[in-house]
Amino acid sequence: MAGGKRLAAARGAWICFQDEAGQTLRPPKSRTWARRGRTPVVTVSGKGSGRVSIAGLVCLRPGERGRLMWRTRPHRGRAGERGSFSEDDHIAFLDQAHHRLDAPIVLVWDNLNTHVSVRMRTLIAARDWLTVVRLPAYAPDLNPTEGVWAWMKRGITNIAVHGVDHLAHLVRQRLRACQNQTDLIAGFLAQTGMTLDPEPP
Repeated sequence: MAGGKRLAAARGAWICFQDEAGQTLRPPKSRTWARRGRTPVVTVSGKGSGRVSIAGLVCLRPGERGRLMWRTRPHRGRAGERGSFSEDDHIAFLDQAHHRLDAPIVLVWDNLNTHVSVRMRTLIAARDWLTVVRLPAYAPDLNPTEGVWAWMKRGITNIAVHGVDHLAHLVRQRLRACQNQTDLIAGFLAQTGMTLDPEPP
């Protein structure tokens, strides 16, 4: 990570932490208030295999406000439907992020199979503005995007959704709210214990 920070500082690049998450039709559960002896009950059908996949980028650069970018992909459980983001989906997302940030990107992500495949390595090599740093195995605590997912899911707890489209709407609504709160994004980085200041060589 230290090398990535030095490289980002030298190139004027954004450090972008990437991660994926998913949410099924069954809502996350959390504690809430109720009258004694009257436990709140949220009725869900339990039917259907739909879910929403989300890819997120927490983008940081010294002297700039943090930015959150994301993409959603609804899955309706149809035959032959891909259940996650492909290499082409990931690289299209990164191309859009590069266009919006208008600067080189130092990408920090985990060792998911689509991140380390031969095709992905070829796609990355074709982009001179993109440098990749891999997180250590089993180190979600070093990725501020994990904080985004936890915050997002707290906002949709105990809500009975009416289908995949309703779930996707709730997810997008929550992520838009996060985008507008710069202090939140800074807080997600602080939770990792890391800073943007490059360490001396």
